[in-house]
Amino acid sequence: MTRTRAIFALLLLSAAPALAEAAPPDSQHGEQDPEIIVTAPYARDRKLAATAISVLSGDELQRQTRSTIGETLARQPGVSSSFFGPNASRPILRGLDNERVRVLTDGIGSFDVSNTSVDHAVAVNPLLADRIEILRGPAALLYGSGAIGGVVNMRDLRIPREVPEGTVHVDAAAGLASAARERNAAASVNAALGGGFVAHVDGSFFQSGDYRTGGFIFGRELRAEAAAEGGEVAEEAKARGRVDNTGARTWDIAGGLAWIGANGASFGVAVSHLENRYGIPNSLEIEHHDEDHDHDHDHDHDHEGHAHEDITLDMRQTRVDVRGSLPLGGVFKEVKLRGGWANYRHDEIEDTGEIGTSFFNKSWEGRIELVQEARGGWQGASGVQYFSRNFRAVGEEAYIPANETRQIGLFTLQELDLGKVRLEGGARYEHSNVKSAVVGRERRFDTLSLSAGGSVDLGGGFRLAASLARTERAPAAEELFANGAHAATRAFEIGNPNFRTERQLGAEAVLRGRGAGWRIELSAFVNRFDNFIYLQPTGAEEDELPVFQYNQADARFYGFEIEGAIKLAQLGRTRIDLTGLVDYTRAELLGGRGAVPRIPPLRTLAGIEASGSVIGGRLELEHVTRQSRVTSFETETPAFTMVNASLNWKPFGPESPTSVIVQANNIFDVEARRHASFLKDVAPLFGRDIRLSVRTAF
Repeated sequence: MTRTRAIFALLLLSAAPALAEAAPPDSQHGEQDPEIIVTAPYARDRKLAATAISVLSGDELQRQTRSTIGETLARQPGVSSSFFGPNASRPILRGLDNERVRVLTDGIGSFDVSNTSVDHAVAVNPLLADRIEILRGPAALLYGSGAIGGVVNMRDLRIPREVPEGTVHVDAAAGLASAARERNAAASVNAALGGGFVAHVDGSFFQSGDYRTGGFIFGRELRAEAAAEGGEVAEEAKARGRVDNTGARTWDIAGGLAWIGANGASFGVAVSHLENRYGIPNSLEIEHHDEDHDHDHDHDHDHEGHAHEDITLDMRQTRVDVRGSLPLGGVFKEVKLRGGWANYRHDEIEDTGEIGTSFFNKSWEGRIELVQEARGGWQGASGVQYFSRNFRAVGEEAYIPANETRQIGLFTLQELDLGKVRLEGGARYEHSNVKSAVVGRERRFDTLSLSAGGSVDLGGGFRLAASLARTERAPAAEELFANGAHAATRAFEIGNPNFRTERQLGAEAVLRGRGAGWRIELSAFVNRFDNFIYLQPTGAEEDELPVFQYNQADARFYGFEIEGAIKLAQLGRTRIDLTGLVDYTRAELLGGRGAVPRIPPLRTLAGIEASGSVIGGRLELEHVTRQSRVTSFETETPAFTMVNASLNWKPFGPESPTSVIVQANNIFDVEARRHASFLKDVAPLFGRDIRLSVRTAF
């Protein structure tokens, strides 16, 4: 049986159990409950999932929100970020990034070019997030073969889901921060128009200057090289304080209209526009002189061996989103529709004010899901998804030729509740077509991904879950066709149009426990990749830039996460908890090729937190160990320890949606570098940062 026939058979069979006798409906928590997962065709209980899932919402989301989605999530279990300065940062899940992590806006792609290069920001705005979820395992297969690492879904309110109580509902937030002289504000309004119609409008503004870091700006190896070079560059390498060219100015605006029927039917549309102008941190270029150096070559534009070229990215995106649902009868409970289209452009502007290179991207994505009626403990959903992307770059550093990507996928997610045991499984067939007329190449890929898992109630508040996944991913256009210099990343990138399908076999076990005054979650994972695609420095230079080559090799990833809390005391309404987090990922290329580049090291985070009353707070210690497992031409990253504190005030009562949070991050102003960052040696993390944020709803 061919793969296509097999997956169609699976989709048809998935509906059969729904013909069984209906079981009494289970009571559900509200969607805002952090234990209820909404990144799925139907609400799912986080405690019963076969894989680790993280949810960020409420006061914790307010405390962690930063200008990028990567930094907003960087303190979640198993999550790091690419941190290409404070304005461009994608989440990294268990060492996997870019094409293996899908970043979604309410279930649909972000429609940007952040997967193309680490200097390209993700076109989502955490300031307007209502909730962010991180998924892995069977449920992730609903959103694409590019979700091998997982799915990050930021949910906003742009298409209303319910008619507001009263006539108007307002959400608003504002903040200030010292390290980058940051100020931001965001607000959204939903207004009932009658007849089930709800109108929405929102907007946000963010502005920051050059950010201040603790310790030296440039890393130890760079300082040593500069000292050997001597002269002006040696003095510049000792710089401390603010990182040049890292300011940003961002704003967006959106409007939406939805109709919400009494029988559960709904349809809505939203139109939004985002503009984001930000700088890329400057580097320190050291010219090495030797006998073979061509002294006749003109280096006048390099400022005698060290460059300070200010590169600014000017991003604009206009997008349209639609969402709808229609109740059905019989086997299927409802059909859901979700779609989006976006026109994206960003210009890379040189210090002369001229546009060096422009990137254009037009994408649209649509998905239809058939949700089964829950019967006899069986629940599930199946559907189809289509994705289209037209990409081109114009200018002197258009290192990726114009290309088109088309993908169509069929998927299913099924769950069976047997009482103490709960089983789940997912499958996805995807056909991908990637072509570039410029280089005269077209590649077609057929991939099949399968995932199965389950959980069992062990009693005593513990539940054990396990899952196994076999996934396949088609190489992306960037990995196939890249060939040229890119000034913003200061690299010459080379792809390989002959790459084969990337395959992964992975297993995960999760132990969850919860009782009176305590909770704990332990997860361990191992992933074995065939034809793993990675970007690695070669040590060569082209156009006076270091060459980075996309390679393919077998690889193994494994690691663990431990997260928990225990109540120390109850003082009236105030609860005192001790919390802890430890995560670790190790990744190696097989066949004696060494470590996978840019893998985060072991991290521990411990805190004491007061919550439940009008006044609360948190004091925490974060320690990241030294990363000495590096690949060729990759530098080690020193360990660091940060102390952070926050104070939370709810002026109108502990149940009020109004809260004021004051934070002091990196209190002792230590020098800290994120190993997963391409710019770790020239752009450390923030130094001491005092933050004030206010959030309210009415």
